[in-house]
Amino acid sequence: MTNFFQGPKSSWIWLVIRLYVGYQWMTAGWHKIIDGFDASGFLKGAIAKAVPASEGAKPVVQAWWANFLEGFALPNVGLFNFLVPWGEFLVGLALILGFATIFAATMGMVMNFAFILSGTISSNPNLLILEFVLVALGGAYAGYLGVDYYFRPVWRSFIARILPGEADAAAIKA
Repeated sequence: MTNFFQGPKSSWIWLVIRLYVGYQWMTAGWHKIIDGFDASGFLKGAIAKAVPASEGAKPVVQAWWANFLEGFALPNVGLFNFLVPWGEFLVGLALILGFATIFAATMGMVMNFAFILSGTISSNPNLLILEFVLVALGGAYAGYLGVDYYFRPVWRSFIARILPGEADAAAIKA
């Protein structure tokens, strides 16, 4: 069954999924870039959702994640104000173009996990599932109808030249 999903004939399925997920990411990022984005309210809200277990409530945000948000993300909110909108936009653009598709989908998953861990559900589980399907089932064919069709052979050739030995080059092609 997986052979059907990993071949040129099924690449239209990956194109549809890529275009949908890419559009979602790109428009979300574009609105944040154009309208302005400040993550401090989101971060403070996520930290507030981490209620200590001693208070009897089940926390929406786990304490370890809240500690990360409070100790690293909030003090560096300026960095996140830049990374989130541009990360969303570039992941979307890469998925739409089919450029570095596996990497782009993986970075989308990282952002979806971060948003889910911060207590935001919204469309994150849906996008996460579609990105996982792209990476796990689509594999190299997820970007077959896109820039990856031309980019992957060039990338493989480049990697084969910088890695010593034929065994390394053969491993790259597999």
